[in-house]
Amino acid sequence: MSTIHAYRYVVLRYVHDTTTGEFVNVGVALHAPEARYVGALCRSTYGRLNKVFPGVNGEHFKSLMRYIQGQFEQLGERLHSELELESHASVLDIAHSVLPGDDSSLQWSPVGAGRSADPAATLEKLFERMVMRYEERAARASRDEDEVWRYFKRTLEAQQLLSYFEPHTIAVSDDELEFKHTWKNGVLHCLEPVSFDLASADSIREKAHRWLGRITSVAESSEKFRMYFLVGAPQDEALEDAYESALSILNKVPVEKSIVREPQAAELGKTLSAEVEKHLATAR
Repeated sequence: MSTIHAYRYVVLRYVHDTTTGEFVNVGVALHAPEARYVGALCRSTYGRLNKVFPGVNGEHFKSLMRYIQGQFEQLGERLHSELELESHASVLDIAHSVLPGDDSSLQWSPVGAGRSADPAATLEKLFERMVMRYEERAARASRDEDEVWRYFKRTLEAQQLLSYFEPHTIAVSDDELEFKHTWKNGVLHCLEPVSFDLASADSIREKAHRWLGRITSVAESSEKFRMYFLVGAPQDEALEDAYESALSILNKVPVEKSIVREPQAAELGKTLSAEVEKHLATAR
């Protein structure tokens, strides 16, 4: 039986004019102390924001959203390890540690609350309801790598594996490739989300070819590495054949690899958890 945990959340608002108080929701942060979970999701686009408030600096806005979400991810990893983040801190305390409350255009809402057996899934639902609800369907037709990563990240969080992964660059004499999520136990394990939720068959196959080229370019590195392609499928069933072709192309990369589809996320978590446990036992 799943344990039900209390949680509290705050919504991040973009307030274009503090005099009128008009705002658009751009993110959500959630804290479930008993589950040792804290996380946030923020917008990765600014199209609707610019329609409501023309003249928004889009690149600056996206950079801020990446920063805020990244800070919460780091806090979540520390909370799993019981470091630095005190259990009695409120969600608003945590939110203000990332983005202090002041007179700027980004403001935290009053606190909301609820109960959930899966705080990460609840955060996704709150983000969908509070932030993405009014997004135009055409603008939301495809998922990017961040969205695919969030899907797999939930499994890694459940297995308490996130703290073992960190960025790393693989280099050869004439090229280099940075991976955001790697862990080493003799072999460097590289987790790379790849979204094939694209608009056309050609774009799906082209993306697979780009990844084949990137990995091939650094395959002769003296550092042995294994790829885990965490793939997101297209939502359009008419693109299923192109998707399968793309996976076949990825399978040609000249290094050890695993191609992990979204339904296989739990299996990946168990595999990596066993690898980590084995490595820790050997290191003792």
